[in-house]
Amino acid sequence: MVVLVSQATQPGIESEAAVGPACPPQPSRKQTERAFSVSMVVSGLRCVLTYVILPFVTPFLGLAPGVGPVLGLTFGTVAIAANVYSIRRFSRAEHPWRRPVTAIHIGVIAFLLVLMTNDLLELVA
Repeated sequence: MVVLVSQATQPGIESEAAVGPACPPQPSRKQTERAFSVSMVVSGLRCVLTYVILPFVTPFLGLAPGVGPVLGLTFGTVAIAANVYSIRRFSRAEHPWRRPVTAIHIGVIAFLLVLMTNDLLELVA
């Protein structure tokens, strides 16, 4: 809600100024693109850990079989949060690539949700 307030700067002359909640500053294009890069790296690390490193490393370390799905759920949650953060950043910055990037993020989030569902089913079984 914006309220117009009359301010008398000189006798007989009135001007109107808008008073309302301050809008947060828009993120820069560089900050926005960095958020996208970080979210993709986090999502990629989750997949590399879950499907490349953990299946081979955990048996050598003597860790329980349930460690992989727990880490997968943890990293998946962080990756989804990073993707949502990046979507918000692109939207707020009115970046010219915001629609294609949002579509990519939605695809990545859907993939992560499938992987997290598999991790949950593995933990329950």
